Amino acid sequence: MTKTAHTILVVGGAGYIGSHMVKVLLAEGYRVVTLDNLSTGYRDAVVGGEFILGDMNDRALLRTVFADHAISAVMHFASYIQVGESVMAPSKYYENNVTNTLALLDAMLEKNIRRFIFSSSAAVYGTPMRVPIDEDHPKAPINPYGRSKWIVEQILSDYETAYGLKSISLRYFNAAGADPGGQLGERHEPETHLIPLILQAASGRRPSISIFGNDYDTPDGTCIRDYVHVADLCQAHGLALHRLLQDGASGVFNLGNGNGFSVMEVVRAAREVTGKDIPLEIKTRREGDPPRLVADSTRAIQELAWRPRFASLSAIIADAWAWERRLQSH
Repeated sequence: MTKTAHTILVVGGAGYIGSHMVKVLLAEGYRVVTLDNLSTGYRDAVVGGEFILGDMNDRALLRTVFADHAISAVMHFASYIQVGESVMAPSKYYENNVTNTLALLDAMLEKNIRRFIFSSSAAVYGTPMRVPIDEDHPKAPINPYGRSKWIVEQILSDYETAYGLKSISLRYFNAAGADPGGQLGERHEPETHLIPLILQAASGRRPSISIFGNDYDTPDGTCIRDYVHVADLCQAHGLALHRLLQDGASGVFNLGNGNGFSVMEVVRAAREVTGKDIPLEIKTRREGDPPRLVADSTRAIQELAWRPRFASLSAIIADAWAWERRLQSH
């Protein structure tokens, strides 16, 4: 089958990464159906294909969607993602990220749809015992968000054994950046990701940026994280989709650049890209923040032939800054 003969259901396709994925799939010639309840996404972020407003746990709606479209594969971007909120409201996270995902998987199996791509997270590893982190690192999530992702990964393994469901789980490290074409970007309410917060301070949309701890065992005392451009994440999803459509094996892959940047390095790079003085406030450490989180993405590079194209911190920040200025002007 050609790509144009394949229809992909993108659940959560109105959100940050999902909307970028919809654009990439359309550009590659796939037919795309987006399902999103718009609880955190935006209708205007879905740049084409068919849009359906609804929940992934609505069995009747899913039956209609699967009856009306010959869906070849499902991509799932509809998890709740805030670590702090998951600690305060675990029920919300287990219900959406686990129970609702089960409803989606069972509706797929009813219609004999057996290809699934899941947005997982480096949060499944918890506090790392070694860095860089490979896929075989022990799974010891330290919050309900991370546990919800790890539970789904285990469910997917069981569903393959029992029902022949093929799946690829992609464990993101720190998703960052924006559509290089300037059409899409990050719009979380509230925003919790470092780079957009820094750029909001640069644009004047917030007074300063808070740095939580400058006494970690790192060269400059601030936490080190692995930032991966959203366009590179989408590229990896496209390669994973191709593998499943070719009846390839299930798998689990880390997605990161393999480079760690400290919070202060990100601030300095943002000052350089924006030409703005970005005010800082040093605050006490947050509980559960490991000093270093850096991916070993060798498996994705070898098995999916993934090659991050926007690996430099300045490229990631430049695209995010173009998007921030667009938001500021609206």
